Amino acid sequence: MTSAAASPSPGAPGLDIPEVSVAPGSTASTSLTVRNDSDIVEAYRLEVVGDCAAWASVEPERLSLYPGTSETVTIRLAPPRSFEVRAGEVPLAVRVLPTEHPEAVRVPETVVRVGEFRQLRTEIAPRRRRGWLRGRYRVAVRNEGNVPVRLGFTPAQPGEELGFAFRPAVRDLEPGESAEVGLRVRIGRPVWFGSPVSWPFTVAVAETGEGAEDRDPDVALDVRAPLDAEFVQIPVFPKWLLAVLAALLALLLAWFTLVRPAVRSTAKEAADEVVQPRPTPGSPDEQGAGTGPGQQPGGGADGGQGSGGGGTGTGAGQGTGTGTGTGTGGGGAGGQQSSATIDVQTSGGASRTGTYTVPAGKEFGITDIVVANFQGDEGVLTINFGERKITTIALETFRNQDYHWVTPIRITENDTVTAQVTCAKPGTPATGRRAQACHEVLNVSGVLSSTR
Repeated sequence: MTSAAASPSPGAPGLDIPEVSVAPGSTASTSLTVRNDSDIVEAYRLEVVGDCAAWASVEPERLSLYPGTSETVTIRLAPPRSFEVRAGEVPLAVRVLPTEHPEAVRVPETVVRVGEFRQLRTEIAPRRRRGWLRGRYRVAVRNEGNVPVRLGFTPAQPGEELGFAFRPAVRDLEPGESAEVGLRVRIGRPVWFGSPVSWPFTVAVAETGEGAEDRDPDVALDVRAPLDAEFVQIPVFPKWLLAVLAALLALLLAWFTLVRPAVRSTAKEAADEVVQPRPTPGSPDEQGAGTGPGQQPGGGADGGQGSGGGGTGTGAGQGTGTGTGTGTGGGGAGGQQSSATIDVQTSGGASRTGTYTVPAGKEFGITDIVVANFQGDEGVLTINFGERKITTIALETFRNQDYHWVTPIRITENDTVTAQVTCAKPGTPATGRRAQACHEVLNVSGVLSSTR
């Protein structure tokens, strides 16, 4: 495997290197014979240069030869299993440098045939995806071999309920190149209620293209096991929503069957208790009339006569007007319904008070009052029952206002019901002509009973 060559100048060695083949990740060797054709003792230093220098060495690296002698050195080659060492022919050169005659340096060359290997790194992310109908994944691939490859992707899922789509479906990679391929997974029908459903699947990555199936197993694509992933299909409506809907339905049923009838019954009873029928003024009931045995029209149960109270008006300020009070009703042992009206007229900017006085020997239990501001006057109205102020109302806020009490407000004999009006601006009645004075009417109703 070695040969000698004539030196072109004194001290130049004769050199020859055979070709060699080596597989990445393994070792190979070749030899080089160095001959001293000079007439002096020469020392030589040997060094590998070129693309193979990183993974080649010479043993020994130094020689000392007598004239006309030769010695063979070993060149060891150990290319790593890396994409950086491309497959194919790689030039190999060794620099042989004489010490005494450096100008006679020689660089013999040969070819190293680096074998092919195919290796791929793959990964899928995320390993688990949740969704209603579809999920997206990324398949990351890296060509760690020393030759270009064309890759194809094959999904698999038991039952074939899932649909798969790769973008792109085929990928070309140079040695050391990385890429990502998009994967979309889709299920045909949704899950409306219940628990999530898991759909496991795998993705196999393989070399495709011409000659891929017939390739020698020693140089075929080295791929890891298929990638495992999972699509978790979540229900459209979660479990807790069913519980909430059931609770709402139970509440609705309870409302319509139990609560609503009870509320309506209670409200009706309260309304019947507050709204009680009362006789109109001048009716037989109001005057204490009776037609039973031993009774005369207009007489009470004990034969007593009814009495009414008169009203007086008092005024203050610059306004003019009148205040009157009238009372009707019949007196008896249990008392009879009665009412009184206070009419107050006041000129603009003035105040006036209308008064109704409870007759002597009587007690007035007031249950209702009605206030009429039929002109739409502006000002203030204050109502007092004796020393008690019942309410103060702005006239412009109402036209008719009424108040009712279930428990009567009792006013003793000679005590008064007063309506004080402060007129700020007379209103316009239904006639359409502005009034000259404010005009308010207060009607109080209740039970007028004897205290003796």
